Amino acid sequence: MKASLAFLFLVFALWLSGMAGCGGPHHDIVGKWTMAGDSNAMVWDFSKDGIILMGSTRGRYSFGDRDRVKIETRSGTSVYQMAFSVDRMTLKDPHGSKLEFTRSK
Repeated sequence: MKASLAFLFLVFALWLSGMAGCGGPHHDIVGKWTMAGDSNAMVWDFSKDGIILMGSTRGRYSFGDRDRVKIETRSGTSVYQMAFSVDRMTLKDPHGSKLEFTRSK
């Protein structure tokens, strides 16, 4: 009885952690984004495999804790706090500057 109860608890814990990993900022960032308010702005394209294309600049992105994303290119590394609202994304750097995007259709 104890073994089957422990097994059920383990299965539930694994299911719960799997559900927590679905969606959220890690999923929301994938796609093409344009700077808000500027229809001629450079498109940032985040792919599922951790590659980002910012105009013609290629780099990699990865996630940290507390909804942070690290973007690495040949010219440097930046870390941003991410926030999403429907089809809008805000990236805020540690100094307080914000980049606001809308999802490209």
